[in-house]
Amino acid sequence: MPTHPDTPVEELQPTLARLRAAWRARKPDRTQRGDDLARLRTALKDRLDAMAAAISADFGHRSTHESLIADGLTVLSEIDRLRGHLGRWMKPRRVGAGWRLWPARAEVRMEPVGVVGVISPWNYPVNLALIPLATAIAAGNHVYLKPSELTPRTTGLLRELLAEAFPPDRVAVAQGGSDTGAAFAALPFDHLVFTGSTAVGRKVMAAAAANLTPLTLELGGKSPAIVCADFPLEQAAARLATGKWFNGGQTCIAPDYVLVDAARRDALVEALRREARARYAGAGAAADYTRIVSPAHADRLQGYLDDAARRGLATVTLAEIDGERALAPTVVLDPPDDAPLMQEEIFGPILPVRGYATLDEAIAFVAARDRPLALYPFSRDRDSVERILDGILAGGVTVNDTLLHFGAGALPFGGIGASGMGAYHGRAGFDAMSKALPILWQRRLAASDLLKPPYARIDRLIRRLVR
Repeated sequence: MPTHPDTPVEELQPTLARLRAAWRARKPDRTQRGDDLARLRTALKDRLDAMAAAISADFGHRSTHESLIADGLTVLSEIDRLRGHLGRWMKPRRVGAGWRLWPARAEVRMEPVGVVGVISPWNYPVNLALIPLATAIAAGNHVYLKPSELTPRTTGLLRELLAEAFPPDRVAVAQGGSDTGAAFAALPFDHLVFTGSTAVGRKVMAAAAANLTPLTLELGGKSPAIVCADFPLEQAAARLATGKWFNGGQTCIAPDYVLVDAARRDALVEALRREARARYAGAGAAADYTRIVSPAHADRLQGYLDDAARRGLATVTLAEIDGERALAPTVVLDPPDDAPLMQEEIFGPILPVRGYATLDEAIAFVAARDRPLALYPFSRDRDSVERILDGILAGGVTVNDTLLHFGAGALPFGGIGASGMGAYHGRAGFDAMSKALPILWQRRLAASDLLKPPYARIDRLIRRLVR
C-alpha cells in the first residue's frame, strides 16, 4: 500500500473550511447517511485482506486473524448497527412540556453539529479510525481524520477506501507527526474525538479549549483484573491470556495488572504459563503473535523489565517467541507501588501479578488510584462482584472475562477521569456527535399571553403556578 507525504500544516484550516462549507450547503439527510454507510461498508469489506497486510507491515508482523477480528469485524458490525437504528435515532422525540406551559408541546431533535475531527491511534488503526468516523457520518456530519504516523501503510489504505466511499468535501484525511497532530487538535471543530494516551489527551484538551470544542477523549490507564478466591484459576488464566496478549498487549483495555488471592498467586502464574505455551509454542505459532509496533515502544517495554531486574523482582517468561520486536508473554510478581510497571500504562505483553490478603484490600488498592478505563472482576459469587462494582468506578466492565464489553455495540464505551471523558459506540456515539435540539411549540392562544404587568390582576394565576 503506497504511503503519502505529510499534510502541510497550512492546509489544515482550508480543508476544514471546505468540509464545513459543503456541510452547510447540504446537510446530509437520512438517505445520504444510509448510502454513505453502505459504501463505507463495501469499501472496507472488499479490502479486508489488504487491510490485514497493511497493518502487519506497519507492525513488523501482526496476526492476520487478530486484524480481521479487531479491525474488520468490529467496524462492519458497528456500521450494521448504525444503519439498522438510523431511522429511529433520527426521529424527533416528543417530550412533555409540563402543565404550567399548557397548551404548548415540546420535542427534541437530534441535529448534526457540522465537522467532526477524529484523531486515531496506531494500535487498532482501522477500528479506532472508522468507528468514530462512521458514527459521525450516521449523525449527519462531515469528518476530518488524522490517523497515527506510526501506521503509514494503513493510513494509505484508509485514504484509498475513504476516497472511494466519500467525496473529498465530505471526508478528508490529514497525515503527519506530532506537529501536525497538535495543529489538527487546535482547529475549531464542532466535535473532536481523540483516542490515545492520557498524557497526549491532556494536550489535546488544552488545544481544544481555546475553541471550546466539545470532546470525546478515549484514553487509557491501568485497567485491573481482580480474581476472587472462588473463581477457577484455569478459566481465569485463559481469559486473562486472551485479554492481555491479543495484539501483543497493545490494547487500551488490556488487563494492566492482576490482583489475586495471595494463596493462589503462584498457581495462577503456572496456569498462565500453560496458556502461553499452548497458544504460542511450536512451529508456526509465531504467526499468531503480534509484534511490538516500533523500536521505541520495544525499548520502553524492555525498560520495565530492566527496572524489575534491578529491583530483584521475580520475572517469569511464559513462552519463547522468536522474531524482531517479539516480546514474549511475561509475568512480574508483586512489583511495588513505585515501580514503573505500577505507575504507567504498560501497553505490551508484560503482566504484573500481585497477591492480596482480602478482597477489601484489593478493592481499596484499585480505588486509591486513577479511575481505570476497564475493570475485570472474576467471581462466581454475585455479592463479591457487586462489592467490587460498588467500590470501584471504571469506564467499563466485563465480569468474568476481558475486553468483550468493547464489542457489545449497545453499550457506551468511554472512560472517566484520567481514562477519558464522553462515550461512543451505538446510540451513545450518535448522541455525542449530535446536538439534542429542544424545541417548544406554542399554540395560537396560550396562557403565557396573560403573563405581563400589571401583575396584580393575575396574582391568583401566578400563585397557582408557583404552588
